[in-house]
Amino acid sequence: MAQADIDEGLYSRQLYVIDHDAMRRMGKADVLIAGMRGLGVEIAKNVILAGVRSVTIQDEGVVQWRDLSSQFYLKEADLGQNRALCSEKQLSSLNVYVRVSAWTNKLDEDFLSKFQVVVLTNSPLEEQLHVGAFCHSNNIKFIVADTRGLCGQLFCDFGESFEVRDTNGETPVSAMIAHISKDNPGIVTCTDEESHEFTDGMFVNFSEIQGMTELNSYGPIEIKVRDSYSFSICDTSNFSEYVKGGVVTEVKQSEILSFKPLNVALDEAIRDPGLVEMTDYGKTQRHLSLHLAFQALHRFTQKYSRAPHPRSQAGAEELVAITKELCKDAKFDELDEDAVRQLSLVASGDLAPVSAFIGGLAAQEVVKACSGKFTPLRQWLYFDALECLPQENDGVLSEDACAPRDSRYDGQISVFGSAFQDKLKKQNYFLVGAGAIGCELLKNFALIGLGAGEGGNITVTDMDSIERSNLNRQFLFHSKDIGRLKSEVAAESVKEMNPYMNITAHQNRVCPETEEVYTHSFYSNLDGVAAALDNVDARVYLDQCCVRNKKPMLEGGTLGSKGHTLVVVPHLTESYGPSTSGGQKAIPICTLKNFPHRIEHTLQWARDQFEGLFKQTAENVNNFLSDPTFVDRTVARGDVEAVEILEGVYRILGEEWPQNWADCVSWARRQWETLYNNQIKQLLHCFPRDQVTSSGLPFWMGAKRCPDPLTFDTNNTTHMDFIVAAANLYGQIYGITGSRNRADIQSILQGVKVPEFTPKSSVKIAVTDQELKEENEERKEEDKVKLEMLKEKLSKLQLKDQSFRMHPQEFEKDDDSNFHMDYIVATSNLRAENYNIPTADRHKSKLIAGRIIPAIATTTAAIAGLMCLELYKLVQGHQKITSYRNAYINLATQYFVLSQPCVAPTYTVAGQRYSLWDDFLVQGRREGQKEMTLEELLKHIKENHKLSITGLYYGTAVLYSDLSDHTDRLKLSITDLVRTATKREIPDHQQMLEIIPSFEEDEDCQTVPPIRYLLIPDHPPLTSRLT
Repeated sequence: MAQADIDEGLYSRQLYVIDHDAMRRMGKADVLIAGMRGLGVEIAKNVILAGVRSVTIQDEGVVQWRDLSSQFYLKEADLGQNRALCSEKQLSSLNVYVRVSAWTNKLDEDFLSKFQVVVLTNSPLEEQLHVGAFCHSNNIKFIVADTRGLCGQLFCDFGESFEVRDTNGETPVSAMIAHISKDNPGIVTCTDEESHEFTDGMFVNFSEIQGMTELNSYGPIEIKVRDSYSFSICDTSNFSEYVKGGVVTEVKQSEILSFKPLNVALDEAIRDPGLVEMTDYGKTQRHLSLHLAFQALHRFTQKYSRAPHPRSQAGAEELVAITKELCKDAKFDELDEDAVRQLSLVASGDLAPVSAFIGGLAAQEVVKACSGKFTPLRQWLYFDALECLPQENDGVLSEDACAPRDSRYDGQISVFGSAFQDKLKKQNYFLVGAGAIGCELLKNFALIGLGAGEGGNITVTDMDSIERSNLNRQFLFHSKDIGRLKSEVAAESVKEMNPYMNITAHQNRVCPETEEVYTHSFYSNLDGVAAALDNVDARVYLDQCCVRNKKPMLEGGTLGSKGHTLVVVPHLTESYGPSTSGGQKAIPICTLKNFPHRIEHTLQWARDQFEGLFKQTAENVNNFLSDPTFVDRTVARGDVEAVEILEGVYRILGEEWPQNWADCVSWARRQWETLYNNQIKQLLHCFPRDQVTSSGLPFWMGAKRCPDPLTFDTNNTTHMDFIVAAANLYGQIYGITGSRNRADIQSILQGVKVPEFTPKSSVKIAVTDQELKEENEERKEEDKVKLEMLKEKLSKLQLKDQSFRMHPQEFEKDDDSNFHMDYIVATSNLRAENYNIPTADRHKSKLIAGRIIPAIATTTAAIAGLMCLELYKLVQGHQKITSYRNAYINLATQYFVLSQPCVAPTYTVAGQRYSLWDDFLVQGRREGQKEMTLEELLKHIKENHKLSITGLYYGTAVLYSDLSDHTDRLKLSITDLVRTATKREIPDHQQMLEIIPSFEEDEDCQTVPPIRYLLIPDHPPLTSRLT
């Protein structure tokens, strides 16, 4: 199906990674992907989801058992059939805009010439050299990708002259100017709101400068950073004096790159290590050794028509010998022989996680080749995860243990052996999230056989339903699934990949409210947890659950082309830990209300307007109408907030209640006047254009942009956009049907009377949040009087229809028919017009106001692959921290950091060392016995841990203190003690109490291990309840 223009509904999240122009260039590209084993199909899947014009998949080979270890579109019924033909249908269903076809013949030059990008996977070196030479001489972008067991290889050749239009994909840096000197070079000082983000060598443009106006039209200027708030530019000594204002913005510069053909790059990589991209800086020499070892593998395969047998020591020694010969020719004397041996031992393996990682990277290179976006790989990349292999004390795998068994897991058994495969099948794992990373993890779980045997199970939970924008990267879902629950569809899809999967789908959020489902017993039955979440708070909560229950956690996340992974290992590594970032930096209230200077400020203001007018006030009205205690509860929140809430309720049930559609239009028109004319006039009355500060400087300078009131015009599209959206949304909360007919709306507007406005001298406007706080304090008495009047008015309010309820609007950014984004875009851009801030189109507005996380399938696939490599280590029970890896990657710039996790920090209590993984686990009531009393608990801790308890705390409640007379509590059971101290019942489902002690032996200790007190429920644990 041809694509007239970009389908923003489908590609919305990817468009924030790859812009519209880059997407259009991709939409003209025809791509060939040769080889349809696990790596080839992974690349094809990601490239098709990305949205090129066509993908041709080529393979002459037929399906073998080992292919099923990593090729997710092949089934046991496909054995003996052509791999490309078996994959074509399912790949075609991924994206209706991409034409997918299969080719089962050899690659000849006439065929190759049809494509702009050619990718070879798992191909012999002879073919790579031939095809690479043809592609280089015909300006066809050429990529080689290969995986061998736990190792991977990637090569790119984009020709003699390849233009990169945007090297990193980052939003251009900008800052507001405080001063520019007349000097050689001129010094630009930015406002001190926050440090600038410019770097040496960037090019910038200037705009809105008053005084030194020459810079506004000077063109891109190269800068040199001096410090966090200033940088130097060109000679400004002959320019006019700088007066005030101005914005400086980065101008992206394109780059022309030149690539060496494969035959040249093959030899030069050893002489010029800059040609080899590092994926793990602890393995620099290993990567160069692998460059030669992969060539040696090609020679071995050419000689024997096969890879070395799994775990064959003879094959390994022969491969080392061949590699040594290559070392002599290359004059390379730092060969890592052990790495070559290990490569040989696993080379016949085919692992889904390695295919996912290398396939994600290779597909991103295809995207770069087609779009000119991001910096391509120059030119080699090697990756290995050999630390996944069994540790020394686990014994040596034999050839028999790794021999093929005509099993769908043969490609994995050849690396890890059959006993490990049996262990994988018995695993019980909990996957939280079935979105983009969740889908990729489930694919890997199915291919490696996690939980796919007797006693094994995957529990996946996700409360969301499938939306159209998900289809671009959550490849387990298709158009027919829109509206269905993600967890259910994902479970069905992976069962198709591997019919032996045991998988249970839940639709719960994992949070304190669902601890009735996810109890201590539930976690006790798990082997581990995988977090595929999209927010920090949820990760922090899940991490706490894993620490409390001593379960390992795999965590990963993406942001466009960037991604990270974290492995949490009980008693070994630190955990994810509490949130320290605090999320996005909060915009000061006064900036939002009166002094915006960026489009982000006007969009947040518009979002706040939406929430206040169409959601919160309507919810407050419904609470007022249904809850007799609402007014009293509101007053308890404080006078300032209570006045605001109750005024809104009274206003919306009184004077502003529309009787019909015309009243809604009238309200929208008056609202427009208030927001864009009256409030601005009042602000300028309080702070005139020529206002100066106490230090004699202009008030309106730097981050304070002087606004202009707007005059309403029915012929102005943005003005009418606001009226249409605001009137419809106002009608919706009252249940009044609206209209999009602009002619009718303009007719109604002619009869609307807009009250005259005169600014008041009595109005005070706070300049800072501190001033606002002080003003609120000063208004306390005034607010108390207002509050009493409002309470009286509301008590007398009589509704004609006692059953009336409002319809609050829950903001939904992806529904173009609901007026939500229409309102946000118009409201923000009118505000931007007031303050002379460049406006934002709907696409950019949706990103910022909708708090969208940019996403692309390539990064997601790569991150899931890295997470599953850590899973291999967890299942084997690796206890050396040196074997684990956390990762941070940026596929846009070829940035890879794979590092050892941090050791769990320790602390000392009474001379004994503990970490976050330690606790005092107490069985509260053993079979057939009464529950433990407080006295018995004190004795238990003393006898077993040699510590004397002086205090016990449960949340904010004091259960016991030796400073108080708590002798009456000593005979209470712990549950009765908690009930007494908290004055609350313990929920029936709660299976563990976390109690914090203090000890006589170390009373000054700030951190102590908690007492985790296990309760025995009167009924079976709720481990499998579905909601």
